Amino acid sequence: MGPAFAGRQVEMFVTSPKSLTRSAPSTVGASSIVSSVLTVQTKGVGFTDLTEEIVKFVREARAREGAVTVFIRHTSASLTIQENADPSVLKDLTTVLNRLAPENAGWIHDTEGPDDMPAHVKAMLTATSLQVPVLNGALALGTWQAIYLIEHRARPHRREIVLQFIGSTA
Repeated sequence: MGPAFAGRQVEMFVTSPKSLTRSAPSTVGASSIVSSVLTVQTKGVGFTDLTEEIVKFVREARAREGAVTVFIRHTSASLTIQENADPSVLKDLTTVLNRLAPENAGWIHDTEGPDDMPAHVKAMLTATSLQVPVLNGALALGTWQAIYLIEHRARPHRREIVLQFIGSTA
């Protein structure tokens, strides 16, 4: 039995080293930096899948091995890597964010409208920057992963996302 939690014993599960595998390390000199700015016109609150545009950027950069950084230049929108198979996941995530930062929470900052301060909180809870490995010229995303811009404001906005690949190119 493991440690006590809230007055109850909690069973601990430890992964044995025999259940772990790792590929051999590869070394590449980071000889190239390639940058671009992606502009996205959002429709208001919701998720915009950026994956294909980032795949296109990696291809145009002739990226081989390295990492791509995705950075949004805003404080009321954000980025995430999430499931791309079932749209209900994105609906549920929107529900969670709205529960965590509702419009009617008595915010002091409301200069730009009742959705502005909750948008800042939601951006703080998610991410403004992501880094994705590039292996053999492809994003190392999992089968069901996609890269999304999350618009937290009610009205449409023009959002800028900086894309930067650092690594080796073909």
